[in-house]
Amino acid sequence: MMPAKNVLFIMCDQLRWDYLSCYGHKTLHTPHIDALAGRGVRYDRAYVQSPVCGASRMSTYTGRYVHAHGASWNFVPIKAGEMTIGDHLRPLGVRSVLIGKTHMKADAPGMARLGIDPKSRIGVRIAECGFDPFERDDGIHPYSGHEPNPRYNDVLREKGLEAENPWEEYANAGEDEDGDLLSGWFLKNADRPARVPDPLSETPYITGRAMDFIDDALDTDPDQPWVAHVSYIKPHWPYIVPEPYASMFGPDNVPPANRSDAERENAHPVFAQFMNRRVSRNFSRDDVRAKVIPAYMGLIKQIDDQMGRLFQHLEDRGIADQTMIVFTSDHGDYLGDHWLGEKELFHDESLRVPLIIYDPSPEADPTRGKVNTDLIESIDLAPSFLEMYGGAPVPHVMDGHSLIDTLTGTRTSDPRRYVISEYDYSFVEPRIALDMPARDCWLRMIFDGRYKYIHAERFRPMLYDLEDDPNELNDLGADPALAEVRARLHEALFEWARKPRQRATVADGAIEGTNIQDRIGEAGILIGYWDEAELEEAIRNEWGPRLANANPLVAPTLNKLLRRDVSEDKT
Repeated sequence: MMPAKNVLFIMCDQLRWDYLSCYGHKTLHTPHIDALAGRGVRYDRAYVQSPVCGASRMSTYTGRYVHAHGASWNFVPIKAGEMTIGDHLRPLGVRSVLIGKTHMKADAPGMARLGIDPKSRIGVRIAECGFDPFERDDGIHPYSGHEPNPRYNDVLREKGLEAENPWEEYANAGEDEDGDLLSGWFLKNADRPARVPDPLSETPYITGRAMDFIDDALDTDPDQPWVAHVSYIKPHWPYIVPEPYASMFGPDNVPPANRSDAERENAHPVFAQFMNRRVSRNFSRDDVRAKVIPAYMGLIKQIDDQMGRLFQHLEDRGIADQTMIVFTSDHGDYLGDHWLGEKELFHDESLRVPLIIYDPSPEADPTRGKVNTDLIESIDLAPSFLEMYGGAPVPHVMDGHSLIDTLTGTRTSDPRRYVISEYDYSFVEPRIALDMPARDCWLRMIFDGRYKYIHAERFRPMLYDLEDDPNELNDLGADPALAEVRARLHEALFEWARKPRQRATVADGAIEGTNIQDRIGEAGILIGYWDEAELEEAIRNEWGPRLANANPLVAPTLNKLLRRDVSEDKT
């Protein structure tokens, strides 16, 4: 065996942590993902930094919290110049490529201001989160203004699926008994098979493109290491899946909803408005869940089968023992739990994600098949990749902690006291219903392993005790008995927020490793001295000796400062 040279960085979209059999699902069996967990480490308490696609992904790609990188919602660009995984690894000789979704919108004004051509190599990387796109495919509805990837549509047409938009009319649509089109965007059609044949549907297509990249990399430069971000669109809505997966699960496989009537009684104002959204009202209906969740499970089963296909390709090409595999998701899906649809709040159904890492290196043998229970954040992946490739840590840039020591079994303690997640709900209906200014529509969550505290600007906090209430059904945000707990977590959240995270261009070590005032004095910038005598005293007894000891070229500078000769022994 040899150390891992490559990384297959797999991310699903809207995959709940508890909808895999290795995480405890009773009827949805995912043997290929389970086998990966058996060969690697399964992280049981992994959380994302935002419960919405774009913001979560930008945190994963940068290793930074949402308020640090600023991309607080879908299609809010990260700033041109923001460092990402590709930017950190490229100087180390690592090729970083994208195959699939990022939900990234380019910072066009920033590039224009800097004079960067969006079609140049640098411009493309800025637009693709620092990756070199092998194939970008977000699969977004065409009327949103973000067209689905034309290559996928072209492939479907080449296979005889003629339509103005085959992505929508075949991959995300069914048909009735008369052959009429039934849009997968309507929840009532979720129990219909998608019109597209399974091999041509989105998940197998992205798998095939990932295999194409692996072949291309081996054929063009087999010695160059790479990180391939294979980013699947599913099981994100539209909830529709082709056969044979459309018939694999039915209403009997749908678990009871995790919710209580008490949640709707005296609900927190923000929570109440999210429960009142159309998607939440529909998912609160049992008949909707009975149609949608079997399709959601089918999409996950399809992903698992494609994992088997992708992992086998690594074996067939002889690089399985050189390739680290990371499997995760950008957030979960409520599916009617807590009377909610979609994601966007902080219950575990939305915020907690699967994370499995397989490292083929011999150093990882002690942890194979183990379950890690540390508090993990998605921002931990970027510093892990950096350490894997021998890069120096950059804690002034990245907020995460490398997970390499959890793979080698050398971690002695959990470096994190809590996890943080943020959500900017100014883009959705609750802002309007609550008559909130956009700047105040921030929710911030802190979780210490037991208590989950959510700060809501202008409103009381929310609080859940996951030890006594693991299903998060009882909001203790107004309980006087928990005032001390709320105060402690509020202070911890405030401590986190008031630490600067924008000084990303100067490392802490560059400041702490020297006396900045000495360096300023060495440059001839002298502030606050009364006269020449006081300066000479400072040179001889304070910063002068330190500089002279550190730098033999300092003596001429000191001579110049004093405007007279200073003997060598005095210097």
